[in-house]
Order: sequence, then C-alpha cells, then structure tokens
Amino acid sequence: MSEALIEVSRVSKSFGGVVANHDISLTVAEGRITGLIGPNGSGKTTLFNSIVGYHPIDAGSIKFEGREISDLNVQKIARLGLVRTFQQTRIYAKMNCLENMRISIAHRNAAWGDMFAKYPPAVVERAEQLLEFVGLYAKRNLVAGSLSFGQQKLLEFAMALMNEPKVLLLDEPTAGINPTLINGLIDRLQRANRDFGITMFIVEHNMRVIMNMAEHIYCLAHGELLAAGPPEKIQNDKSVIDAYLGAH
Repeated sequence: MSEALIEVSRVSKSFGGVVANHDISLTVAEGRITGLIGPNGSGKTTLFNSIVGYHPIDAGSIKFEGREISDLNVQKIARLGLVRTFQQTRIYAKMNCLENMRISIAHRNAAWGDMFAKYPPAVVERAEQLLEFVGLYAKRNLVAGSLSFGQQKLLEFAMALMNEPKVLLLDEPTAGINPTLINGLIDRLQRANRDFGITMFIVEHNMRVIMNMAEHIYCLAHGELLAAGPPEKIQNDKSVIDAYLGAH
C-alpha cells in the first residue's frame, strides 16, 4: 500500500449558515492519481481550498506528510509541495508563455519576480523543457492571452510543474477544453504522474476521464462523503448513480 501524503480527518467547513463540508475524511496516496467527484455544490472545491490553505476549516485535521497544515497559509503550504490549479486559468495574459513560466516560481526568490531580471540559466532551461512537455514550446514567445483556452490550461499545468510539486491538486482540468485536446492533456497528466512521480488529486466532471485515470475515487454529495473506492466500484454504486451519474 502506498503511504498517504494527504490525510483529511473529520473536516467541516461552513459559510454563514451554509454547510459546505461536513465530517469529511479521506486520504491521497503517494504516487497515485486520486479522483474527487460529485454534483455541483457538493463541496469539492471548498475541500480543495481548505487543503491548500485558502480558508480555515471549522473542525477536523488536514495533514501533509504527517504534518498538520490546517493552520498554515497558502504560501507556506505551497512551499511544502502542495500546488493547486483552478477551473478558470490563472495565467498572466499580457506576458508570453516563457515569462509566465519564469514568474510562476517568483515566490522562491524575490529577485526573480522582476520579469526584466536575469533568470538563472537552469530556470530558463527547465521552463523550456516543460513547455516542450506540454506541447507549447513553439508558442513560448507568444502572449499567453492569445492561446486557446485548452492551451492556457496546458500552460497553467506547466507553470504548476515549475514548482516541482509533490502533490498537484487539479480542479476540473478538462473543463472547457476542445475535445480534440483532452486526450493530449490526459496523456501529459499520466506522464507527469508516472515519469515525474507527482501525486495527483483531481476534481473532474468528465466521468470518462476520471474513471480512466484515477486508481481511487471519492464521491461527495451535499457536503458529505457519499462513497469511496476503485473506479469499478464507484461506477456501480447506486448511491453515486442516484446522486451524480444518474443526473447525466
């Protein structure tokens, strides 16, 4: 069995009188791709935000590599190796792709935050290698805002890889992407998991994608954990079908 890198224990989070997460416990195993599914409003994004420090939890515990992190801020958690992407891309639209790659690691060295500064050759080389990895090397000097939405997601993925994450949390990586690009993105996610050893925790609405990628899947509904298990179990779980799959 793989060791758990992320351990969520009895986590609850409310916004005013609205309960977003209630008593959720789950683990993300090292080296694996773990999926998180559920209907809209089930609390998936809230849980992601809690794990990476965007808002404090009301109760419970979140551990990374055995260390409690629920009391840490976003920057400190990122430096530990937990990196998150978003449903809507967060790129620097007026900068070119290579500049986006460089500035994505500015938090490691304040001097690198200046896009006119001389970046260490190793940083530039890694940025170019990762742009090649996601198929954007030929567009490295193009303004990021001119890319298609799918290409922007690939750029954001490459920017996340620049930070050498131990765990990458991806929030609906295929949402809004042209179907012709989805297979390419899936291939790169699987290669990053296999070749770079990056553990992944993925929220995804495309059931074909998550069932083919994830080794273990959790399903949330109404802010609570509804089911957990391998893809074949989740696909045949009546409660999951009723709450989520049956709605499609």
